[in-house]
Amino acid sequence: MNAWIDSTRAELRRLMLWPATWVLGGIWITLLFAFVFAFPYIAYRSGDQDAFQGGPTSELLASMLPQAAPASLIQGTPMFGGAVAMIFAALVVGNAYGWGTWKTVLTQGPGRLAATGGTLAAIGACVLGLVLFSTVFVLGMSSLVAAVESQDLVWPDWGETAASMGGTALVLGMWASGGAFLGALTRGPALSVGLGLLWTLVVENLLRGVAQLIDGLPAVVDRLPGSSAGSLAGALSSASGDAEGTPGVLDALSGPVAAGMLGGYVVVFLVLAFALVERRDVA
Repeated sequence: MNAWIDSTRAELRRLMLWPATWVLGGIWITLLFAFVFAFPYIAYRSGDQDAFQGGPTSELLASMLPQAAPASLIQGTPMFGGAVAMIFAALVVGNAYGWGTWKTVLTQGPGRLAATGGTLAAIGACVLGLVLFSTVFVLGMSSLVAAVESQDLVWPDWGETAASMGGTALVLGMWASGGAFLGALTRGPALSVGLGLLWTLVVENLLRGVAQLIDGLPAVVDRLPGSSAGSLAGALSSASGDAEGTPGVLDALSGPVAAGMLGGYVVVFLVLAFALVERRDVA
């Protein structure tokens, strides 16, 4: 256990000094700002009801206020946030092979179990930190919009906010564990990132498009990682905001079923990542 804790601390220190950590985190915050606040606000001020997602200006303003913050937080995670988390984890694990870091650590350091566990724990800590910062950012920006537009400052239900934060962490954690698995599988950053993006942005969307052509395929597609993440986002955002038209947000599964599927994927991906690092050559 001490070796695991030491490994986690060392890996966290490395990730905090790694530019890619801050670049990817900045990309996610930029996407939140652009699609949750900047573009809707521009459309709202222009008065064009069809300028953004085809919604009336009153709904655009409501979507940027604090009471809609839980929905705003999770709606972008199934596709864009998930892609960022997957890229981050794939780079962390893949580069550990590509740079020869694990070739040294796994042969001379605390052992494969502690080293792998420390790396995955550090990735998880970064994901949780991103969720916390994103929550503060969304609440802060929505409060600013309310002040600028002279709206009453009505805070969201804190139970809904906590559920949204938990769902966001689960979605991002699932994609991060998938990225870690791909990094261990390919033992390199480029192929793991490419495979992850191909699945996230292309394969599942194509499968959803042709699912109705084959009997029984929709039930399988609805339980794939991206569809499960989209269903959880849809279930949580529907309680506090309208998710219609948001890319990646679905209603294929109920919230508890989607959460169970995501938790299962996290366990499977982590077990596979541990097994690959434990049994394969580090060269």
